[in-house]
Amino acid sequence: MPAHRTQIKVYYEDTDCLGMVYHANYLRYFERARTEYVATGGREIHEWNALGYLIIVYSANLRFRAAGRLGDVLEIVTTHQARTPYRMAFLQEARRGAELLVHSEVELACLDADRRLIPFPPILAQGGDAG
Repeated sequence: MPAHRTQIKVYYEDTDCLGMVYHANYLRYFERARTEYVATGGREIHEWNALGYLIIVYSANLRFRAAGRLGDVLEIVTTHQARTPYRMAFLQEARRGAELLVHSEVELACLDADRRLIPFPPILAQGGDAG
């Protein structure tokens, strides 16, 4: 699947006392963008959950290059890579125009209803249409 793009406007509630995006809020932005990315494959996250696939964050790594500011419209660019049948990584960037603000790599794992590790369904791991 090609890169997915999500627009996020920075509101006052997103900023710290310096008027910059509070660092933890990028995790929220990236989560929203991953959710939208998965939905473009034909199923929402809650539908995968109902089918018995519980998707969890295994690790998250963020690198900060520049600060988003109050009023900015950020573009979150999302791609993914299947790492193993049990793990996939989402590579995400927060950009203000051409400027890279934050780069992240978030690895996800998949659990069954009993919270045991299971492989991702192939269609989800490949980023294809689940319809």
